[in-house]
Amino acid sequence: MNSLTNDPVNSGQRPVIGICARTAPVTLQDSDLVVSLALQSHVAFLSEAGCTPLLLPLLPGVEGLVGRLDGLLIPGGPDLDPALYGEDAHPVTRAMSPGADRAELALVRKALDAELPVLAICRGMQLLNVLHGGTLHQHLSDITGHDGHRPRTPSFTLGRHPLKFQPGSRIADILDEDEPETACHHHQAVDRLGAGLTATGWAADGTVEAIEVTDHPFAIGVQWESGQTADKRLHQALAQAAGCPKNELAAKIPNS
Repeated sequence: MNSLTNDPVNSGQRPVIGICARTAPVTLQDSDLVVSLALQSHVAFLSEAGCTPLLLPLLPGVEGLVGRLDGLLIPGGPDLDPALYGEDAHPVTRAMSPGADRAELALVRKALDAELPVLAICRGMQLLNVLHGGTLHQHLSDITGHDGHRPRTPSFTLGRHPLKFQPGSRIADILDEDEPETACHHHQAVDRLGAGLTATGWAADGTVEAIEVTDHPFAIGVQWESGQTADKRLHQALAQAAGCPKNELAAKIPNS
């Protein structure tokens, strides 16, 4: 546990979970602004699970906050700069700023070194792979021959695919069900798996849908849009790994 909360279970303090911020343009009161934000469901799910969510803007030096955290959530977002894994950009790649990419990579590296629990979602899973020396398919439909992972529809639609999990993996234990399914919206995916990672989930077309840091207590990446459905199990697992007792989670979320 971090130096500020020490033992949140015994002290009564809630574990602090950092959420990597994303930036987006918005219009408020007729003013065009750029804001730092997090998906509200990530905030709500972690709060319901007994944690205090903390938004982390991706600025130089953000990794210095790791000592104040009990866990880290890396959400979805724009594509990673392909230069990070030695490639030129595909025509449809839409990257975030290189500076923000570097700040996020430094933050995640330090969090893993500190053995903080980490949950990496969509872009977050791709970043986890690149951090470990892996590469990405920049436009998945070029590989699979279909757009099922990011459906082309007039409005935002989640792709649905059956999943296969590695028996005995952490992700299989968390999502313990007979017919697991993705709820995804991504056009990039893992190509070469990074060193020190284990693939633990796949779609039927072979797309890697879950990875885990092999020698880490709790560091999971999922390709699907966890947080954009009502399923809270991954957030609950992160909260438990960060120090929220399982019995407290059950009391806070009766239908978990």
